[in-house]
Amino acid sequence: MILETALMCMAANIYFEAKNESKLGQLAVAQVVMNRMYDHRYPNTVCDVVKQGLTYKNGKVVLGKCQFSWYCDGKSDQPNMKSKQWENAIRYASIVMSETINIDVTDGATHYHATYVRPAWAKTKTRTTRIDRHIFYRWEK
Repeated sequence: MILETALMCMAANIYFEAKNESKLGQLAVAQVVMNRMYDHRYPNTVCDVVKQGLTYKNGKVVLGKCQFSWYCDGKSDQPNMKSKQWENAIRYASIVMSETINIDVTDGATHYHATYVRPAWAKTKTRTTRIDRHIFYRWEK
């Protein structure tokens, strides 16, 4: 199933990137999507940000070449919609996307990675914070 609405795209990203993290960690992952959406270097919709990656001429994504690894890892992108984790992902996506609470706990981050990896791009960004098992970074303006 391809998740098309903005809320479903955001919830899927929270679910697959941070479902076992704290509430703060899940909100931070969602905030990165919002920060990218408002940055001219990235697409300007939630779904386009979440699904951004290299594609073949036929439109299929290149495995391992997406902004968010879950989207092009070759595994199912179908969340367990009966789980508490999915329920939370929907709730947190709604909170961040409504922008009723406008506190960016990532301090403007447009990037993050898990603590157990060391991507080369991290040296080119400014580290802003660590929340749970993710380290967050931003571009310098």
